[in-house]
Amino acid sequence: MSVDEDARDALLVDRVRRGDADAYGELARRHLRRAFAIAWRILEHREDAEDVVQDAFLRALERLDTLKRGQAFRPWFQRIVVNQALNVRRSRKVRRTEPITETAPAPTRSPEAAAVDAETRERIRSAMARLPERQRVIVLLSELEGYTSKEIAEILEVPPGTVRWHLHQARAALREALSALEEDVK
Repeated sequence: MSVDEDARDALLVDRVRRGDADAYGELARRHLRRAFAIAWRILEHREDAEDVVQDAFLRALERLDTLKRGQAFRPWFQRIVVNQALNVRRSRKVRRTEPITETAPAPTRSPEAAAVDAETRERIRSAMARLPERQRVIVLLSELEGYTSKEIAEILEVPPGTVRWHLHQARAALREALSALEEDVK
């Protein structure tokens, strides 16, 4: 997000603090898509991600007075989304939906190709699941959402060097875990 967009958010936050409900609606519209993408990447479940985003917007509104003047709304709000999603993930130990199996019919792909793709996805999902939670979140934000180390550091409230270290460690662990997959492809 640009400086202009952060400044626009700051103006909207000021309007919300003065009681302007429409301003909060605009903030929500500006950040809804990215918030949902983050929640979905962490939870991999549409309805849970929607619930997390809704709860995060409510929590942000309730705690808007804790946002310091001059502090950017976006990383502050995204930190709320990440924390809410991680809390839901931790609490849903029993409830888990099943992914579409490789035997599900695919109109444009052969069953063999679908099986290979399903196996690849499962190996990647399994390798990601073995990462420590912080590394998994950093990989998701970096590789899938395109955030920089600095932006992730703001969201997670850690130094950028810590983010880079965790990302390096996670990538090394994923390379090792997925090396067998590379051998299979050759």
